[in-house]
Amino acid sequence: MSESAKGQLSILVCAILWSTSGLFIKLLDWNPLVIAGGRSMLAAIFLILIRPIVREKSAPGGVTITPCFIASGIVYAATMLLFVTANKHTTSANAILLQYGAPIWAALLGWALAGEKPRREHWFALAAVIIGLCIFFKDGLSGGGITGDILAVISGITFGAHSVFMRLQKNANPADSMALAHIICTAFALPFAIRHPPVFTSTSTAVILFMGIVQLGCASFFFSYGIKRVTAVRTMLTCTIEPVLNPLWVFVVTGERPDLWAVIGGIIIVSAVLSSSLAGRLKPPKHFFSVQQ
Repeated sequence: MSESAKGQLSILVCAILWSTSGLFIKLLDWNPLVIAGGRSMLAAIFLILIRPIVREKSAPGGVTITPCFIASGIVYAATMLLFVTANKHTTSANAILLQYGAPIWAALLGWALAGEKPRREHWFALAAVIIGLCIFFKDGLSGGGITGDILAVISGITFGAHSVFMRLQKNANPADSMALAHIICTAFALPFAIRHPPVFTSTSTAVILFMGIVQLGCASFFFSYGIKRVTAVRTMLTCTIEPVLNPLWVFVVTGERPDLWAVIGGIIIVSAVLSSSLAGRLKPPKHFFSVQQ
C-alpha cells in the first residue's frame, strides 16, 4: 500500500470515529465547554503516552515549535470548543452541515498558504459535496438555534485552517500539534469546569472516557498520520463521510431511520469523495513543499 493510500485510509478511520461525537455530546448532560475540555484532557494524555511509539521517522525527537505548530493547535482547539457548543445550541444536523463548509476554506487557505492549487476534480467534488449535504439535511436547518448555527459555521472555518497548518509543518510530528490543541482546549475549559462541575455517573464516566480516548485520542492519531500523506482538500473531502455516518449511529441506538433525501444526499457525498480520490491516484499531486512560495 502506498503512503498516499495509507494516509487516505487513516483519514477515513478518523472520520468514522469523529462521526460518533454528535450522539455522545447529546447524551452527556454537562456544560458543553466542560465536555470539550474533559475529552481533550484524556486525548492529550493518550497522545503524550503513545508519542514514543508512533513518532514519525522524519520528525525530530523533541517538539518542534514553529508558528504553524502554534497556529494549528489554536485553531483546532477552537474547532473543538465551537463544535461541542454548537451541538448544544442547535440540532446535530445543523452543526455537522454548517461545519462542513470546511472543504471550501481548506481549498482556499491551502491554495494561499501551502501552494496546493485545487484541481478541476476537487472543485467538482466540492460542489457535489455541498449539493449532497444540502439534500442530506433537506429538513435539517429547521429548528436550529441561530447561536449554534453561527458557531458551527466558524468551526468549519477553523477546521479547514487546521488541516492546512498541519500540512505546513515540514518534518514535524503532527500528533504534537494535536496534543497541543487538546492541552489548549483543556486549559480554556478549566474555569468552566470549576463553575459548572460535571456530575459523574457510570454512564457519564463511560461516555467521557470513550470520547476522550477513542473518539478523540485515537482519531487524532489517525488524522495526524494521514494529513502528512494527502492534500488538505482530499482530507476535508474524505472527512465529509462523518455527517453521512451520524444518522447510522442514531439508527443503531434509537431506531430512527434516515429518510429518502438523506440516502440520496449520502450517495452523492460518498461518490464525490471516491471519485476525487480515484482521480488523485491517476494524477499524483505535486508536494507543496516543492512549490515556490
